Amino acid sequence: MPEPAEELSVSQLVLQAKQLEIDAVRQLAGRAELVDAIGHLIHGLQRERGATSIFLASGGQRFADVREQAMAEADEADRQLRRLLALQLQPAQGPTAPMLSLIAWVLLGLQSLPALRGQVQRRQMEAADSVAAYSRLIAGPVELIFHIADAARLPGASRLLVALLHLVQANEAAGQERALGAVLFASGRCAEALQQRVMHLIDAQDRSLQVFADFADEALRADWEAQQLTPDAARLERLRRMLSTARPEAPLDSRHSQAWFDACSARIDSLWQRVLAVIGQLRAECEAQRLRAEQALQDSEGLLQGLRSHPPQHADAVARFFDSRHRPEAAPGLPDATLTPAGESHALMELLQAQAARLAAMEAELDTARRTLHERKVIERAKGVLMSRMGMTEEAAFRALQKTSMDQNRRLLDVAEATLSLPDFAFAPARAT
Repeated sequence: MPEPAEELSVSQLVLQAKQLEIDAVRQLAGRAELVDAIGHLIHGLQRERGATSIFLASGGQRFADVREQAMAEADEADRQLRRLLALQLQPAQGPTAPMLSLIAWVLLGLQSLPALRGQVQRRQMEAADSVAAYSRLIAGPVELIFHIADAARLPGASRLLVALLHLVQANEAAGQERALGAVLFASGRCAEALQQRVMHLIDAQDRSLQVFADFADEALRADWEAQQLTPDAARLERLRRMLSTARPEAPLDSRHSQAWFDACSARIDSLWQRVLAVIGQLRAECEAQRLRAEQALQDSEGLLQGLRSHPPQHADAVARFFDSRHRPEAAPGLPDATLTPAGESHALMELLQAQAARLAAMEAELDTARRTLHERKVIERAKGVLMSRMGMTEEAAFRALQKTSMDQNRRLLDVAEATLSLPDFAFAPARAT
């Protein structure tokens, strides 16, 4: 006959559950280190992408030294990440199959980097194509951060993880904006397709940063709001306005490419500092939870009392249903939850899904903002036409458009569009007058 199984002890189970909680905290702390290393790689590749776009758009005449330095930084971040991966992929760290597949995809992309750099060095690709190639390569590490955050199941860390995810997303959109804007300025010509992509990337940053502000703590939120009032932020807004109001195929001053790169880099560096701050908060939260869990582990009686005081949600609902002191409204059912295929509830995904409803409500407001931006862009172009063809000042040009709008009872946008459609000879009589 088989030996009788050792009788299960409730206290042993509770202690083991608490030990598993400590292990989960340690795993998340290790993954915070991994996210930090991935972030440094992304930051280096973003800078290399931006410098490469100017290098190619200028025919190899500019930013060669900046590009070389950025490549060295990206290579060092790559080496650091690989060293950390060797530690974090041990079975005790609990890597998942999707996580391993994503890491393999990231490493595969990094293997293609030398060939991409060679094409750039020989100037065998267009600047816009290089932005697309680098962005696809960076998309892998960005998605890996999302997966690591989603896999973390730690109470108290979900809000920090949501803030981190959207901050990383805003940071990458800012990097893509820097690269595309650099192509436009360095080439000396406004290409409408790239111009529209820049505008979409600005919208994406605004959306992600709004979610970040909703989930970040007050200090981080106030810190970011203060950053928007700096001279660097004002300079970037002026350059953005210059790009957004330029007519398709209109010339752009290539000398602005350096100012654009510097202003965008200041924004990206500022976002990167906030990423590091959130990762620091995540580490602090892990350490605090680890200490609390280890202290609780020493008190087995206290753990048992906590178990009695906090029954499972469904058991508590059943107890209330049969409590004669209360009139039940319905029979108890299992609690609603967003379940993964494995049957586990993801607090992080629940937060993201709740946030999705709020973001959907923002779409109407964003559409209005886009229409307003388009109208402003058309009006600015019309003012530019009057200023260049009739020698008006900016103020006089705007007053002329306003007066025509009122005299003809037409929208200012319609008057501006009509002005843009007029041929050059239509302005000759007015100039003569």
